[in-house]
Amino acid sequence: MNVRSQAIVIVLGGLLFSGIAVAAEPADVEKFVNSRIEIGEMMTSYFQGGAGYGGGQRPSPEQMNKMRDDLNTKLTAVLAKHDLTLDEYRKRSPEVFADDAAVKQYLSEHPDLKQRYDALPLDRMGRGGSAGRGY
Repeated sequence: MNVRSQAIVIVLGGLLFSGIAVAAEPADVEKFVNSRIEIGEMMTSYFQGGAGYGGGQRPSPEQMNKMRDDLNTKLTAVLAKHDLTLDEYRKRSPEVFADDAAVKQYLSEHPDLKQRYDALPLDRMGRGGSAGRGY
């Protein structure tokens, strides 16, 4: 019984320690939340009203490549304002947004940003396997 209790304490301590190790830094939370809000608003504006390809048809491969390049340029500009690169954002945003408590804390301290964050559409920015709101 004593060994079992010690094993449980060690496992729980390890889980607690690993939780602390992955906690996002407040400065990172600020950069990534602000970036996500701006990206989400930019993407919403970009796709507002549909692409206008007529008759519900998909864009051609050439149009898709042009759109991808245009979006990457716009994303790069938004992220540069927050001293982030597109690759860094894609790599680190799942880690930063995994700290849901830190994100909620930051948003609770900034009601104006919380309102903008909550207004982002969840259909394209769901929490499932994606990075969450704002792409």
